[in-house]
Amino acid sequence: MIPLIIFYVHIVGISAAFTSEYQKEGIGAAFLSIGFIVLIFSVGWTISTFILKYMMTDGGFGLWLNRDAFSLLLLTIGEAIFYLNYFNEEKNHRTVR
Repeated sequence: MIPLIIFYVHIVGISAAFTSEYQKEGIGAAFLSIGFIVLIFSVGWTISTFILKYMMTDGGFGLWLNRDAFSLLLLTIGEAIFYLNYFNEEKNHRTVR
């Protein structure tokens, strides 16, 4: 159940990033944004699964939070921090004095 919710959150995030970039930059930047998010997701999930393989058993913390669900949860927290900094307009448009 947790992985399903996390996948839905990613679909909503991809839709929001696509819409935002399409309105600001155009269709090319929107598809690049989708590609960037998919790349970060796939590589991040692989790395978090690799790290957690050495820290916990396959069963994890129970039926609802097994190792795969925990790796997705860890990935989503890391992605949220990264994307909030990456897509934040105020920080990206600072001028050097």
